[in-house]
Amino acid sequence: MENIIRLESISQLNSLFQQAAPKHPLISVVDFSKMEKHDKVEEIKLTCGFYSLMFKNHCANRFRYGKEYYDFEEGTLICIAPNQIITIESDNSSTKDIVGWGLFFHPDLIRGTSLVNKMKDYTFFTYQVNEALHLSDKEKETLLDCVIKLENELTVNIDKHSQTLISSNIELLLNYCNRYYDRQFITRKKANTDLLVRFENSLNNYFNSGDLQKKGLPSVKYFAEKLFLSPNYLSDLLKKETGKNAQEHIHYYLIEEAKNILTNSDNTVSEIAYSLGFEYPNYFSKLFKSKTGMTPIEYRNVN
Repeated sequence: MENIIRLESISQLNSLFQQAAPKHPLISVVDFSKMEKHDKVEEIKLTCGFYSLMFKNHCANRFRYGKEYYDFEEGTLICIAPNQIITIESDNSSTKDIVGWGLFFHPDLIRGTSLVNKMKDYTFFTYQVNEALHLSDKEKETLLDCVIKLENELTVNIDKHSQTLISSNIELLLNYCNRYYDRQFITRKKANTDLLVRFENSLNNYFNSGDLQKKGLPSVKYFAEKLFLSPNYLSDLLKKETGKNAQEHIHYYLIEEAKNILTNSDNTVSEIAYSLGFEYPNYFSKLFKSKTGMTPIEYRNVN
């Protein structure tokens, strides 16, 4: 079994990074330029029980998430949800100084605040390596300003306002990340168009190859893996480009195929549902009505 370091507390993280004890037990801001560079070559696998945001322009270590490496040379921001495994490898060939910061906060920090219910909107925490956020100089300055405000707040003695002010500053930073990802979707229009074409081709192939009958209903995860993307990134990209997320695209294909069968065959609703990969005909009928406003039988009767 692989030896994985499991960090459950912010103090454990600071100890690993050889930083002073955290000013707050549930959040830490790390200045990577002040970290020592070690000559020893080693690989560390770790998983953290908290949210991690890391920005680096240059890095004496290589970060791997899955099989891919993060490229920090141009200045990228990576956001990692709790309990994900990342690998850190020493890179002694690098002669550049480390520049950047890290923000780490435990889920307990935001419990009872408005931010806890908004975390699901920050889907970039589950993006893959090749979907990291590439920042402009102005964007880097804006995020750094948010981090400095957070760090300043951490120097104040903890009082009844601390949790609200800290979570508000974190939320502001995450909202800027959402804005910058929207910008990145736009500036990568050509690459996104290529991905859309490949996604459409994958959908067509699945529906025309008989995979529906063999494998059942396709999942967003299935198509994301085909495109070497995370499910959330694929859905967000499709939503930005077409107005429909990945699941809605899959449902559209299913309903269109169902309409064709209802119009051109005498198959029962149950037979159609099973042929489209549905395990339960009732679920098919419910989905069909939600998308068309009619039951399958009603649709057949008017067509």
